[in-house]
Amino acid sequence: MSSITATVVAVFLTPQSHHFRTQQVAGLNLDLEGIPGDRHYGFTRTAGAREKWYSAGMTMRSGRQVTIVSVEELTRIAHAMKVAEVKPEWLGANILILGVPDFSSIPWGTRLFFENGATLVNEGGNAPCRFAGREVAAHYPEQNDLDLLFVKSAKNRRGIVASVEQAGSIRPGPVRLKIPDVKNWNGGRLI
Repeated sequence: MSSITATVVAVFLTPQSHHFRTQQVAGLNLDLEGIPGDRHYGFTRTAGAREKWYSAGMTMRSGRQVTIVSVEELTRIAHAMKVAEVKPEWLGANILILGVPDFSSIPWGTRLFFENGATLVNEGGNAPCRFAGREVAAHYPEQNDLDLLFVKSAKNRRGIVASVEQAGSIRPGPVRLKIPDVKNWNGGRLI
């Protein structure tokens, strides 16, 4: 198992559970169901368009209690879209990290250990969608079709979704990633 140290730059919370967009806060307190009050809080969620193997609306285990994005990948998305920036709160992100350039490619099962006790487990990449694309497009009304361009530009750069393994709090500061031994992992790039 290898280890990477990165930095939590900022943390975000949905102001109300029905909102998509998040807002920056000083810290997050997590229990085993996720972030209390957040739209993805809970042990279960309903299946949607991403889970084509289930009927829409079916109750399933939630593996997306927390959304994490990286500074490096948001910068690459903005560059690909030819816009000034893409902010994490526009994408409904809960955590923004710095120091893992290909963050979306970290292997499933990677654990993120935060200074204040919380541990998250990577449940996989967060696929880009037009819903998030519309949030980005709303900030650049002079440009057309950014919602579709976001989906293309954010592919394999949209960050990850995670579940809470250990309750605790998360604040800006160091985070240690424990990468499981995976044959196709090469220190930040899948090979």
